[in-house]
Amino acid sequence: MLTEDGKHLYVSYDEYHNLIERLAIKIHESGWEFDNILCLARGGMRPGDLLSRIFDKPLAIMSTSSYRAGAGTVQGRLDVARYITTPKGEIAGRVLLVDDLADTGHTLKAVIDTLKANYTPITELRSAVIWTKGVSAFAPDYSVEYLETNPWIHQPFEPYDNIRPANLVEKWKA
Repeated sequence: MLTEDGKHLYVSYDEYHNLIERLAIKIHESGWEFDNILCLARGGMRPGDLLSRIFDKPLAIMSTSSYRAGAGTVQGRLDVARYITTPKGEIAGRVLLVDDLADTGHTLKAVIDTLKANYTPITELRSAVIWTKGVSAFAPDYSVEYLETNPWIHQPFEPYDNIRPANLVEKWKA
């Protein structure tokens, strides 16, 4: 649900999963065949996992991080992992790169540049996200929703950002 001022988008688990299914349909209907899915942790892990199951393709993971300040609301310096975790040796062939959103586009562009420079066994690379914001300087190959107003997206699992083990102990004592 987008707030009236267009500054916040609140997404339920059902909506989130429906958006991932719609992303899968877009990819499928494009006719593009790929060998592997590479998701960007953390935001791309959930969509990457579901797409991996739907397309029955191996899932590789590359860790990136840029939102750490301001309780995860302020973009900082981008860190990209040196290594990719994959079940089949080195990632190769046609790769679908998955993240949750193209916010500024900086992360996706930097990762694609890194992959093209350092992972020559990748023969073709396409990107897929749930949301693309209007301010994004990068246009993913596949996207479900274009958000012209650039809202802050409140994903359904965000409450866990502020829950610590002691909170869970207290919650489950009752």
